[in-house]
Amino acid sequence: MADAPAPQDPFEVFRRLWGPLGVPVPGLAMPTLDPQEVEKRIAELKAVESWLAMNLNMLRMAIQGLEMQKAALQAMRAGVDAGSDAAAAQQPNPMFWPWSAMQQAMGAAMAPEAKDRHSDEENKS
Repeated sequence: MADAPAPQDPFEVFRRLWGPLGVPVPGLAMPTLDPQEVEKRIAELKAVESWLAMNLNMLRMAIQGLEMQKAALQAMRAGVDAGSDAAAAQQPNPMFWPWSAMQQAMGAAMAPEAKDRHSDEENKS
């Protein structure tokens, strides 16, 4: 085989290397020698980089928020499980706390009257 002539384009080697694989090489496909065009591409890529960084930060915040929500739900579930297991028989039902408080208040109010009646009954006998 005859030697292939040296390519005129210095990036032709990269195109030959990456071309068959179907992998695009950004910026190398159509290199430019215009400094203004290079500056324009740099500015565009920096804008894309900033946008991606912002989205990455928002994604991280969303993940952290969901992790905190998960931890809070697990803590609440553990508290409910521990409370229902350990104190189911020891503590009264919270639905009846107002009723219990009212009965205690009534019992305290009735206690002096019951003592007076009891002492009256003892005196009669």
